[in-house]
Amino acid sequence: MATIDAYFREMKARGASDLHMVVGFPPLLRLRGELVPMERQPVLTPESNLKILFEILTSEQQQHVMKNRDFDMAYALEGIGRFRCNILFQNRGIGGVFRIIPSKILTLADLNMPPVLKSIAEYKHGLVLVTGPTGSGKSTTLAAMIDHINETREAHVITIEDPLEFVHPNKCCLFTQREIGTHAKSFSDALLVASRENPDIILVGEMRDLETISLALTCAELGILVFGTLHTNSAAKTIDRIINAFPADRQAQTRTMLSESLKAVIAQQLLKTKDGKGRCAANEILIGSTALASMIREGKISQIGSLIQTGTGEGMQSMDQHLMKLINEGKITKEAAYEKAIDKKLFA
Repeated sequence: MATIDAYFREMKARGASDLHMVVGFPPLLRLRGELVPMERQPVLTPESNLKILFEILTSEQQQHVMKNRDFDMAYALEGIGRFRCNILFQNRGIGGVFRIIPSKILTLADLNMPPVLKSIAEYKHGLVLVTGPTGSGKSTTLAAMIDHINETREAHVITIEDPLEFVHPNKCCLFTQREIGTHAKSFSDALLVASRENPDIILVGEMRDLETISLALTCAELGILVFGTLHTNSAAKTIDRIINAFPADRQAQTRTMLSESLKAVIAQQLLKTKDGKGRCAANEILIGSTALASMIREGKISQIGSLIQTGTGEGMQSMDQHLMKLINEGKITKEAAYEKAIDKKLFA
């Protein structure tokens, strides 16, 4: 058994989301958002950390780490679960960060998500974006939406991820799950051929670059339902990010493509619950409409906030509206809401 397996077992037992292996500290667990040292574990040295981390790598993976100075992978521990791993070099020496991927895919109801997310998952084509900072639960929300599809309709679903996180069983759907580095060279390479693989749905783990964003828009225009993620914290910023990824001479065309294909943006943040025992999600939800399409085409992105405010009947909500709702339900503190709020004055 690898040394780190014992850390993963404790991580699972204590309900931690992440494990940090950093030289100069004992192994650290992220518990309810806080970093906590593991008890009775020695402080890691460059030598001990290298030995522990390389124990779970093949010789080819070890060579990749030494050459490229970082490496992403997934690691499975039988009876415990799967882990998303990033191994890297930093100023103190080698380090690693590991996130647990729940073995059971939680449903939208388990996650206490707004009912409109089920409706969004039932779209037949177009682009749906789930956005938020790192560690905000985007992958978990997307997995729940894909699981709803898997339970309710027959479809061919292609997922393109780095690394492969949730492994979906074939229920109603047929799954083709591809991992960057193992099954494809890059997101853009995998997306380029995905449209030829007769998909109904494509999940793009991360829309990092111009080529990936451009191909995702093209697939959505072809009548495929495309799910993607971005590291933005509001619907308006998400639309800006996509348009600004393109050079100036292509932005008008991009606005037209995006106005026709964008079906929904779900911006998500995670907050500590009031009782301190867990975390809950706050979501901003923007639904596609003719009014939104006009705003995107005409570059009136600043008006999206008021569109969301008036669209509550269709299931839309602003981040601040949802934060206020969570306060009123007693789920989060006012201080936690203030920290994540877009308009701080509302919570001051």
